[in-house]
Amino acid sequence: MQDLVNTINGYIWSSALIYLCLGAGLFFTVMTRFVQVRQFSEMWRLLMSGKSSEQGISPFQALAISLSGRVGAGNIAGVAAAIGFGGPGAVFWMWVVAFFGAATAYIESANAQIYKEEHDGKYHGGPAYYIEKAMGQKWYAWTFAVATILATGVLLPTVQSNTIGTAIEQVFANTGSIDTAIGVISYAKLYTATGIVLLLGFIIFGGVKRIANFTQVIVPFMALAYILVSLIIIGLNITQLPSAFMLIVGDAFTPMAGFGAAIGWGVKRGIYSNEAGQGTGPHAAAAAEVEHPAQQGLVQAFSVYIDTLFVCSATAFMIIITGTYNVHGAGDLFVVQNIASDVVASGPEYTQIAVDSVFTGVGKPFVALALFFFAFTTILAYYFIAENNIYYIKRTFKLPGAVFMLKVVIMTATFYGTVKAASIAWGLGDIGVGLMAWLNIIGIIIIFFMSKPAVKALNDYEQQQKEGVEHYTFDPKKLGIKGATFWEDRLAKSKGSDVNMS
Repeated sequence: MQDLVNTINGYIWSSALIYLCLGAGLFFTVMTRFVQVRQFSEMWRLLMSGKSSEQGISPFQALAISLSGRVGAGNIAGVAAAIGFGGPGAVFWMWVVAFFGAATAYIESANAQIYKEEHDGKYHGGPAYYIEKAMGQKWYAWTFAVATILATGVLLPTVQSNTIGTAIEQVFANTGSIDTAIGVISYAKLYTATGIVLLLGFIIFGGVKRIANFTQVIVPFMALAYILVSLIIIGLNITQLPSAFMLIVGDAFTPMAGFGAAIGWGVKRGIYSNEAGQGTGPHAAAAAEVEHPAQQGLVQAFSVYIDTLFVCSATAFMIIITGTYNVHGAGDLFVVQNIASDVVASGPEYTQIAVDSVFTGVGKPFVALALFFFAFTTILAYYFIAENNIYYIKRTFKLPGAVFMLKVVIMTATFYGTVKAASIAWGLGDIGVGLMAWLNIIGIIIIFFMSKPAVKALNDYEQQQKEGVEHYTFDPKKLGIKGATFWEDRLAKSKGSDVNMS
């Protein structure tokens, strides 16, 4: 199984995908005239404004859902893996992919808002919708929808739940194990898997509003608590911060684990963490209630900063400053070995040891708790995304019971991932991320050259900013954007109500 997973990942995560992700981010950064820098203050203003409606959630709730997908195992275990296999320089490439990825996040999320639809009194949208409407290629949209259901409903939840199980097993070591049909499972992982699945079932059977309400409380709390602890650790070792930063930057260009390893692991784990270009964020973006599509695009671009430049950097500096990492070389050799050789790089142990080196006896349980909140809310976001794509398919086929089956499948995958080995879980997750990234990035590039809808929306929004309008409006036909039926209908209704009032 492991060999098969590694072989598939070798094809999906070739150098072509690495440079496609970086190249797309750079391209969209130039085409939007560095929107992630120019509109930074507007991103913050929008984050604090806006309200939900019966049909949609608020911009902040949409950010919380997408952040719950972005801020997950990748921020703790993913950063550790990037350092462990790519060296400290991999962190620099995570920063690069985050900065340029913010522009990609704007493009894909603005597209999702432009081409969203309303079904059963709720907003639905995402890459499948904008691929069909903007590209006119329904087969491609269906391919993305099916790949996304497979990735977010089956493959990716295994990574998040496995990281929770591994972290909790570190806290409750030597609890005994049981021999089952799927292998030997420790009681710590068995109890953890059962608890996660029960809580997951309670929330996902409550619908998107329950997911939004849960994540908007948990995500900010868990991120702030984690960053606070990391700042304390960095503050206690502040004299080592400059050297840690220089090690990251220096190793990015003369890497100890090889240049390809630093870029490859940095980009791979960077995308896994911030998900810019992967096509997950647009699903939550489409569900938001906003006056103008560009607004939610800007909010989603800001989420990339929160994820990588804050949370991932906090993890990286904790690990590097405390020296609680190894760098793997060829075979079983180590380029750098600071800790025991049996500590797994693809799990949360590096981070747990780093926190424990300062807060003795507290590090492992604290990181396990943080990981539970990080990873669990990510699983919720995955369910939300998979459900959105089932609704997309149901526009053509009824598929009775499909959503119920999804709930059963994602709960099963979550249980399986919790109790299995980390290497298999991460390998499956990489397949899911890679499939979605290939399909989505190619899609948004083609859409850009066909009609540039997200850039047109940005220019329109910035023009209204200059005019100082009190309420923003969006007229897709005026901008030459076809297929944005939701916004066309909204504009027609607003004009009709204005006529009736007069």
